[in-house]
Amino acid sequence: MGRYILRRLISAIPVLLGITVIVFLIMAMIPGDPATAILGSYATPENVARINHDLGLDHPLVQRYFIWLFNMLHGDFGRSYSLNRPVIDEVLDRFSATLILAGVSFVACSILGILAGVVSAARQYGAADKAITFVVLIGISIPSFFLGMMMILLFAVRLSWLPVSGMYEIYGGGGPIDLLRHLTMPAVALSVVATGVIARLTRGAMLEVLRQDFIRTARAKGVHERRVIWGHALRAAMVSVIPVLGLQAGYVLSGAVYIETVFQWPGIGRMLVDAILKRDILLVQGGVVFVAACYVLFNILVDVAQSLLDPRIKT
Repeated sequence: MGRYILRRLISAIPVLLGITVIVFLIMAMIPGDPATAILGSYATPENVARINHDLGLDHPLVQRYFIWLFNMLHGDFGRSYSLNRPVIDEVLDRFSATLILAGVSFVACSILGILAGVVSAARQYGAADKAITFVVLIGISIPSFFLGMMMILLFAVRLSWLPVSGMYEIYGGGGPIDLLRHLTMPAVALSVVATGVIARLTRGAMLEVLRQDFIRTARAKGVHERRVIWGHALRAAMVSVIPVLGLQAGYVLSGAVYIETVFQWPGIGRMLVDAILKRDILLVQGGVVFVAACYVLFNILVDVAQSLLDPRIKT
C-alpha cells in the first residue's frame, strides 16, 4: 500500500506542474495592462513601471514563470496588490469558508446520492424507482446558480425563512445555528446536480452487481434481502462508485466559484472572482493552484480508498 501511495504522489507532480503552466499562460494572455488596471487613475508612466517591476512583468515570459514557480515551491505565493497582504494568507483564510461549504455539500450529495441509487436499484421499475429517477433527472437538469437564485427568491425574499447572503449575521451572529441558516441554501444549490449524478451511477453499478452469481448464491443460502443489498451488493458496487465521488468532489469545488458569488459566501470562489475583476494576477494564480492541488490530493485519497476495496487496482 505504501508503494502504491508513493507512486500516486509521484504521478501527481507532472499534473500540478501542468496546472501551473496553464494558469500562468492564461493570466499572461489576458488582454490589457495589469499595472494600469491596478493603478486606475494613478496610472502614470512612473507608477506603471514601478508596478511592472514589483510584479516581475518587465521580465521575459519564461523567466517570469520560473521565478513564480520557484517562489511557490518555497512557500511564497506573492503579495496581493488589491488586498496588500500575502496571497497564501488570504487563500488560507478564505479556504476555511470554502471547505465548510464544499465539505457539507459533498457529504450531503454522497450520502443522498448513494442512498437514492441503492433504493432505486433494489426497487427496479417500481414506484420508488420511478419517483427517484424523475426527481434525479430534474435535479441534474437545473443549473446550480439558477436554483440558488430561485431559492433566494422563495425562501429569503418571499418567505423570509433563511438569510439572503453571507456566512454569519453582520450584527449578533457567529454561532453554529447562524452558520447553519446561512449554509442551507448554498449547500443545497451546490449539491443537487452532484446528488443526481451519483444516484444515477450508483443505480447502474448496483443493477450490474445484483445480476452477478455471488448475489444469487447469497439469496439461495437464505441471506436476508437487506443484508444482500446493503452488505454484499453495495460493497461490490462501491468500487465503481468511488471514482464518481472523486469527480463530483471536483465539481463541488469548481461550482463553489459561482455559488459563492450568488450567495456572497466569503470563500475562495468569491475571492477569485473579485481578484479577476481587479486584475490581481498573483492572487488569481495562487488561488487556482491551491484549489487544484487540493483536488489532486483528494483524487489520490479516492484512489487509495478504491484500492482498499479492490486490491487488484494496486497490481
